[in-house]
Amino acid sequence: MKPLAREDLLSLENYAVRRSEFRARAITHKKARTVHVGEHLTLIFEDRLSIQYQVQEMLRIERIFEADAIQDELDAYNPLIPGGEDLKATLLLEFPDVEQRRSELVRLRGIEHATELTIEGQPPVVAIADEDMPRSNDVKTSAVHFLRFTLTAAQISAWKAGAAVRLASTLAALPVATVLSAEQQRSLAADFD
Repeated sequence: MKPLAREDLLSLENYAVRRSEFRARAITHKKARTVHVGEHLTLIFEDRLSIQYQVQEMLRIERIFEADAIQDELDAYNPLIPGGEDLKATLLLEFPDVEQRRSELVRLRGIEHATELTIEGQPPVVAIADEDMPRSNDVKTSAVHFLRFTLTAAQISAWKAGAAVRLASTLAALPVATVLSAEQQRSLAADFD
């Protein structure tokens, strides 16, 4: 997928006019790209549209209109757009209760390195986590991580041929897994084109 450039973005004024429609489109798009693995683990697979929405929202909230500042936002978010041989996801550890979240983030330390994707008949792909900066420390993990799953040509071929795709946490403290729905699989397959 091609990275976003300044000319791909709407001006603050144009975005204000089109925000409602753009937001609805982005939310609908992200639904098929959101995978719940167990009760507390969610992966939102990013692509060009989801990142454009994120950048547009950041520009709007921060009232950014200077060329250099817009480029800084693009430089920060473009690495989250898949490159054709990979999938990129935001990993969320979701615990509504603040005290439970604190204790679970300690218990689940390292989960970002124990998240894997398996295409039926192919070896598993372990996520590469937080390439921009570490988000965990020796005591606890973060509630948000950025993951990259790099696939081989054979894995992509099997995916496109309809092989089942499974996402899992292999962390002993949270062994959960799910199989992607046909809709999720179709939506994410577009990232390989």
